[in-house]
Amino acid sequence: MVNKHFSRNFFAYLIVFLFSSLNLSAQFINTFNDGLKLDPRGLNGWTYRTGDGEATMNFVPSPDGYASIIVDATKDKMGIWWALIRRRISENMDLSLIQNPEFEFRIEAKVRVSDAPKRINLHLNTQRTTDFHSHLMEYDIPDTTNWHIISMTTKNFDARPGDTVYAQLALMDWGFEKYRVDIDYYKVDIVNINSTGKDLGEPIPYHPPIPDTSTFNFHIPVSNDAIIDLNLPDLNFNNWSTIDETGNKINLITVSQNQYIILKFDLRDFKNKKVSGSGLLELTTYSLQNSPDYKKDFGMIRVTEILGGDNWTQEKVTFNNFCKNQPINKVLNSQMIIDVSVNNRKGEKNYITISKPVLQRLIDGKTKGLAIKPLGAVVASFYASENKFMIPKLHFNILNE
Repeated sequence: MVNKHFSRNFFAYLIVFLFSSLNLSAQFINTFNDGLKLDPRGLNGWTYRTGDGEATMNFVPSPDGYASIIVDATKDKMGIWWALIRRRISENMDLSLIQNPEFEFRIEAKVRVSDAPKRINLHLNTQRTTDFHSHLMEYDIPDTTNWHIISMTTKNFDARPGDTVYAQLALMDWGFEKYRVDIDYYKVDIVNINSTGKDLGEPIPYHPPIPDTSTFNFHIPVSNDAIIDLNLPDLNFNNWSTIDETGNKINLITVSQNQYIILKFDLRDFKNKKVSGSGLLELTTYSLQNSPDYKKDFGMIRVTEILGGDNWTQEKVTFNNFCKNQPINKVLNSQMIIDVSVNNRKGEKNYITISKPVLQRLIDGKTKGLAIKPLGAVVASFYASENKFMIPKLHFNILNE
């Protein structure tokens, strides 16, 4: 016979559990089926804006029940623009729950992009937030044909009763053309981290800490490294070099306003393998010239994917035969992997994060190599592969099978 006391307690707990589940489910959701509500303050509707460049944007409804971010970056100069949508999502939420370490916010969105591979990001903040890189994740969207569901669960998010919590979706530095991001729905829940599932998509931390190279199992030297020159498109620069203070010739790879570095790695031994986490590109500085006088990101280097072009060798490659009659912005991904400052000390290492999705595309042969471009005015030279102990390398891990 069932104990009545146990039965009453069980059903009481069940009712509380079901109530809590309903209370925490889809506490903010916008499906855009009934159009798009805008509010310049971002309180009772969406606000949108751009910054750090000359890109312009609009956020518009679709008759098919989704909303679209439309960006025109054709007049931009530096390629460091950003475009975001933002909205208050906390008006009906019990923020006291976030004081419990078992509860966090979870953003989920279903998106489609006009250009790929490209990254977008999800972000959560309050009126007290000062670090706008915290509680931010990027997501690699690999194609233009499919809808992709992405999600981000916060960690130790600081929200208190009375706060205004805003959620964002943004795209950054996609290039110098016109772009679109479609959003089928956008929702934010307060979830119990002990029962919520794994985040969806491929969350990529923004500028993660640099691990020691000893944490990687594979250290692959570059197979070909070269310079292509935009102003001298038919010349090969495999013999680009300097003479050091002892009279020895030092082969270099250099990035400048008219020169790009291109790198290729022989990864055939890893065919059909899956990478584990992000990796590092290693370059050794020979010299750096730039100016600290200019605005944000000026004088850095920009690392990007080689998506097209010819099957080149460093002894023969030129700008023209590398591009193979394609525009350079189609051969190279117009959105960078990452922008970094160069270590300005001769002989010092530069360790540059290469995200897991990019590494996987390199392993799969979808990405044909890495390119380094200037960001603003900069002349940065690195030791080329002819320098045995300074050779560029790619460090990464492979999943155990």
